[in-house]
Amino acid sequence: MSTLPEDYLDYPLRRYGMDHARYDWSMLPQRPPVAWPDEARIALWIVPALEWFPLDMQGKPFKPPGAMQTAYPDLRHYTLRDYGNRVGIFRIMQALERHGLRASVAMNAAVAVRYPALVQSVVQRGWEVIANGLDMDHLHHGGMAEEDERALIAQTLGILRQASGQPVTGWLSPAKSQSWNTPDLLREAGIEYACDWVNDDMPYAMRTRAGTLHAMPHPIDIDDATILVQNHHTEDDFRDQLIDQFDLLYREARPGDGRVMAISLHPWVSGQPYRIRALEEALAHIVRHRGVWSATGGEILEAWKATQVDGRSVAL
Repeated sequence: MSTLPEDYLDYPLRRYGMDHARYDWSMLPQRPPVAWPDEARIALWIVPALEWFPLDMQGKPFKPPGAMQTAYPDLRHYTLRDYGNRVGIFRIMQALERHGLRASVAMNAAVAVRYPALVQSVVQRGWEVIANGLDMDHLHHGGMAEEDERALIAQTLGILRQASGQPVTGWLSPAKSQSWNTPDLLREAGIEYACDWVNDDMPYAMRTRAGTLHAMPHPIDIDDATILVQNHHTEDDFRDQLIDQFDLLYREARPGDGRVMAISLHPWVSGQPYRIRALEEALAHIVRHRGVWSATGGEILEAWKATQVDGRSVAL
């Protein structure tokens, strides 16, 4: 009978909390209160994603959510994803405008190249552009060489910054996939916040070798693709879950100590004619409440940083 080696249970970073040094252990109820502008209780952060899924996706090292499914050419799934960029996003834009809401758009750099009019539609509305990688077939992962990943980040940001005229300081990795080097490389490239870590309801500071990078709350279990496509819930379920999420956060918050309500949308999902009603009904419920601040990710981060020690963001 074989036995385990003596060092099998040795783990250099085994400790209370996360097994890495990116941030210190912190529980939300023990943190300083965070004041949003005008004593708002909720910072409402709406993040539609404009994605491009190549028809000849390689799907390595894994297929991201929304990837092509059948043999090449998988035109059924390709054209459904493209529906979001051709039709669905404009329904979402109109829905947000009807409720006086703004957004941060997570955009693949390939979208800016292939559909430059979409970039202008976002910029003209005063919305923020967040980098969402090069496209949905260029994933960041542990098997990448550091220089290859650095070049991929530089290419992505170069395209989006030029196309939008914005500094582009937010980042969402395709499929939320990172390597161990991704936070360091993002901060080196001028990124202020990333949306890939889903372990909090509020922003928090992370350590990188290039300085402080911030994690923004961008939950995956409340987004439309998860609820409607992956979990096969109904449109009414989606509406009710958004409302439940908001109502609980609103009860937890108070003037001078707010919370973030993030809504992740995929226009090829929520932008369908039979689904947009559910989103609009959830938004109508949210905006009926006092103390809701519609903001971009960059604005939320700046307001959060202003509440930290000496006005500076600190590692938690």
